[in-house]
Amino acid sequence: MKTPEKLLAEKLLQISAIKLQPENPFTWASGWNSPIYSDNRKTLSYPDVRNFIKVELARIVLEKFPGTEAIAAVATGAIAIGSLVADILGLPFAYVRSQPKDHGLENLIEGNLKPGSKVVIIEDLVSTGGSSLKAVEAVRNAGCEVVGMTAIFTYEFPLAVKRFAEANVTLEPLSCYSAMIEVAQDINYISAADAETLREWRQDPANWSPKK
Repeated sequence: MKTPEKLLAEKLLQISAIKLQPENPFTWASGWNSPIYSDNRKTLSYPDVRNFIKVELARIVLEKFPGTEAIAAVATGAIAIGSLVADILGLPFAYVRSQPKDHGLENLIEGNLKPGSKVVIIEDLVSTGGSSLKAVEAVRNAGCEVVGMTAIFTYEFPLAVKRFAEANVTLEPLSCYSAMIEVAQDINYISAADAETLREWRQDPANWSPKK
């Protein structure tokens, strides 16, 4: 029986929310060469995948973060799925902008988070952890307790692991890079050599380049 993390990894590959091109890498906005491209917004267009994600993320909140009193999502990628999770759990919902609005009340957090409440933050994709932990900081500055974070997918970068530990934030992702590699091999999406390339990239993505 497949685990939820492997089931989701397979679904993400099937709908091309994750694309793998070890020999013809993508270029990220950061300038990094990458054998993988992930766009979890695509999951919203597939009801069965969307429903699987919202139910499983809600399960993680209940099992890993009991006593959660509110859900906050990281804008913009996690807003839709975060609101669905909050709806399942019957909890208040808010989302955190990457930067304050430049007009009106100049809000950084949209919605009401009661000071002192226990909040789980939902992210769609964790890469280096920078933007994810900025959201944590914003929620903490609002007087709330961040009891943890869950995400649809994480690359498991060593840098992100270090940053989350330093920020004292527990990350409980639904699926992850290592599970995805295993699944991609199982369904013959990639070869064993490709899998090794993907593992090498994760260790030092900023300096990785494809083999000639």
